[in-house]
Amino acid sequence: MKYLLLIHAQSADASSDCTPEDWMVYDKQVKDAGIFVSGESLADLTSGTSVKVDRDGTRTVTTDGPYPETRELVGGFYVIDVPDLDVALDWAARCPGSQGGGRIVVTPIADWD
Repeated sequence: MKYLLLIHAQSADASSDCTPEDWMVYDKQVKDAGIFVSGESLADLTSGTSVKVDRDGTRTVTTDGPYPETRELVGGFYVIDVPDLDVALDWAARCPGSQGGGRIVVTPIADWD
């Protein structure tokens, strides 16, 4: 089953003990385990734009930033293919993004086949 590991950071300037090397090691482990489907790191955590269309579809509102009401930011994601949620949670716990105040949101991906 495929799972999305959505990497959340406390803020763009949050201090972290994670180094780029930590991320490269984790990335290699995921790929070597044969569970990697896709993944990306976002270039600028604060430059996203939110789009919202009202209920009748007549008005579109855009706002700067992915989360204007909070300091938490999405830093990137992995999509992994593992047997079950317990295995996905284990991989999420290994991710450098789950440390130093960050967190990983694990969500199953719908299979429409």
